[in-house]
Amino acid sequence: MDGLGRQMDLNLLVALDALLEEESVTAAAARLHVSAPAMSRTLGRIRTALADPVLVRAGRQLVPTPRAVELRPRVRALVRQAQDLLVPEPVTDPARLSRDFTVQADEIVLAGLVSRLVGAVARQAPGVTLRFMPETMEGTPALREGRLDLEIGVIGHPDPETRIEPLGHTRFLAAVRAGHPLAARTTVTARAFAAAGHIGVSRQGRVRGPIDDRLAERGLRRRVVAVVPSWSAALHLCRETDLVCLVPADSAAYHREVLDLHTFEIPLELPPLSFGLAWHPRNDADPEHMWLRDLVRDSRRAGGTDHGR
Repeated sequence: MDGLGRQMDLNLLVALDALLEEESVTAAAARLHVSAPAMSRTLGRIRTALADPVLVRAGRQLVPTPRAVELRPRVRALVRQAQDLLVPEPVTDPARLSRDFTVQADEIVLAGLVSRLVGAVARQAPGVTLRFMPETMEGTPALREGRLDLEIGVIGHPDPETRIEPLGHTRFLAAVRAGHPLAARTTVTARAFAAAGHIGVSRQGRVRGPIDDRLAERGLRRRVVAVVPSWSAALHLCRETDLVCLVPADSAAYHREVLDLHTFEIPLELPPLSFGLAWHPRNDADPEHMWLRDLVRDSRRAGGTDHGR
């Protein structure tokens, strides 16, 4: 700001702008949603700061002094400049963006979301690149440190300041290769489900999970033949063996049509898997980041839920 801006604070500049525009204490007070006496006191402070009456009475009206007339365009420019700084403009033309966004997404979420999200980015903002990072960054301060822009998936143990927004939930289906004996059954019982060999997915190599707890309640136990660190590895193993794998219901159509897997309902009461969107508050008001978050939400809504078999 110029010398005028250094003589008074932003509140006084905004009030001066309103007074010079309205040439009325009452009208300026109404414009700024303050009382007329409060605006009169503010005018007194402005007169002291400028060593000029600013507005003087001429009959029933107030008229600006020569100094006020000279200041009017400069005050207007300073107020607009401050407003531009404090209220960032939304992204009006994504096609002009040129930026990389670093995103970590759970593999099970990526399967049902990534194609829609990447397609929307490609259509709207060809200058934007999405860099998807492995889940090894999960549980680290990557959002806080600025190494990640977004995290999508099951948000566990976030930093206290992390912004988290629920995106929805998904449930799981069981999947087997097309020629598997269970694929011929109209209904798969819990006993038949437990009797089959199973594939577990865990980056930590865990064998037991909620399915085992539900089976145990029925006096049943399954055999986990293999534990792999990723869902993609589990799906390919499922295609080549007689082992049962779990798949998100949201992406069941992909598993049926592309991987030729048969999916069926798991004969157990399992809780859905809730997932969300997380980011650091430094990006709350960033228009470009807000645009990307909106795209993630739209891509999630466009996917719906696939309950297919």
